[in-house]
Order: sequence, then structure tokens, then C-alpha cells
Amino acid sequence: MKFDIKGIICRAFNYLLEEILCIPAKPDIRFLARAAVIAALYAAVTLLLAPISYGPLQFRVSEALTLLPILTPAAVPGLFVGCAIANLLSPAVTALDVVFGSLATLAAALLTRRLRERPLLAAAPPVLVNAVAVGALLSYAYNLPFWLTALEVGAGQLGVLYALGLPLFYALRHLPGKIW
Repeated sequence: MKFDIKGIICRAFNYLLEEILCIPAKPDIRFLARAAVIAALYAAVTLLLAPISYGPLQFRVSEALTLLPILTPAAVPGLFVGCAIANLLSPAVTALDVVFGSLATLAAALLTRRLRERPLLAAAPPVLVNAVAVGALLSYAYNLPFWLTALEVGAGQLGVLYALGLPLFYALRHLPGKIW
């Protein structure tokens, strides 16, 4: 019995892309353009509002975009790349923040995409994942108690997602399907 190792690897890679990361194995230009626009928006809003987007107390308005995976799978890589860019250009950039902050956004976007049929519940992953991950990063970076930073990040995320993100989602969902 001969194993087709190349075929197994290709199938595993396609499964990883399509089923786990929500990226088509062969993304079309529209998918790539949507992801790029979302990445640019996330990074731009974060940088434009830098004084409130970074630091131990943060209110990252760009996190309102983390509900876009409900509308399009292109938002998953778009948010990840946008967060990575925003973190790379942070006034206090650290490798930990770039890597783990961006991975937290990716995890939250994937969970949001999985919960897309229930928008109110889909807003919870960015709040919870970022409260834990970013709270831990801030606790370490600023030598503050974890639970304090986690609660502060969670409160900021809760405000952004439910006060800005959900209204944005409800407004955008009525746009024509070709946009998403």
C-alpha cells in the first residue's frame, strides 16, 4: 500500500485554510481586496486614534470591525493583518504584542465567524479573547495585576463591540450582497 504524502499534505493544508482559517484555497481578487481594505481600515483607525488605542487603558475603536467576520470570511485574515500592522506601528511596539495581540485578534475573528448566525453572541469572542490575551500582555508589560488589566481591556472591548460594533454590523448587513 502506497501513501500519497503530497496529496495528504495538500488536503490537510486546504482543510486548514478553508475550514479553520476561513480562507479559500484559491482566493479570488474580491476576497483579497476585501481582506486588504479591512486590514487597512483597522490599522488606520487604530493609528488615527493612537492616544486611546494603546497602553494599559485602551479603547481601540477599530475593534468595532471585529464583527465583520459575520458578513465575510475575508474579514478574518483582514483583521489579523490590520492588527499586526497597527501593533507593529505602536508607539511602544514589542514582539509579544505584535505576535500574541495579533493572534488574539485572529482567534477572536475565527470564533466570531463560527458564531455568525447569532450576532449578539458573536460579539463575545473579541471581548473575552482580548480581555485574557491583551490583559496578560499589558499585565506583563506594565507590571500590573492581571485581573485588573483583563477587566479594563474587557470593559473597553465590551463598550466598543456593543456600542459601536453591533450598530455598525446592523447597518452594513443591509448593503448589497456583492459587497460582502
